[in-house]
Amino acid sequence: MTADGSYHHGNLRAALLERAEVVLTASGAEGLSLRGLARDLGVSHAAPSRHFRDRQALLDALAVSGFTTLNARLRSAAAGGTDGADGADEAAGPVGARLAGLGRAYVDFAVGHTALLDLMFTVKHADDSSAELRQLGHESLLIVARLMEEGQRTGAVRPGDPVQLAQVAFSTVHGLATLAVAALLDDTPLSEAMELALEVLLTGLRPGR
Repeated sequence: MTADGSYHHGNLRAALLERAEVVLTASGAEGLSLRGLARDLGVSHAAPSRHFRDRQALLDALAVSGFTTLNARLRSAAAGGTDGADGADEAAGPVGARLAGLGRAYVDFAVGHTALLDLMFTVKHADDSSAELRQLGHESLLIVARLMEEGQRTGAVRPGDPVQLAQVAFSTVHGLATLAVAALLDDTPLSEAMELALEVLLTGLRPGR
């Protein structure tokens, strides 16, 4: 945004998406409209239509942006780009530490962008969802599955279909995030519950002795 409140041509789309997530979080998808975003950003009512043909195109773009951000965070964690120096992680070895980092990255995104994550899954599973969106959604699972495969090759992860193992791992951290958002963890801090869930998950993923 420039000093006078106007937008350069190249960054209005990003500003619309940024504002759209704010409105989504506060009012839900039903509160989103292109005219409302134009009003909020101080641009003409016609300006958003240069980037989004209609409200559904805006929702699709929000979902694509969300999955793109989530996948970037998951890839970073899978490569060891997050701090996972917990004792349980060290016992599991490098792959275990990176799997724990993946779990933390997902919970952090899910708790910090709850409304966006709900929209991402809703739009992805719609009958008319785009191939791009379906691919991005599936890539989230594949990032975890690839690390499961690496763990199997090094003896850190039990045998089994890596995609199924990734699905179980996702269900664990997604369920934890859902409980946290709904304030159903009672007096247990999220960080404490997350480390316990990761310890149990990683223990279950290790090969049997």
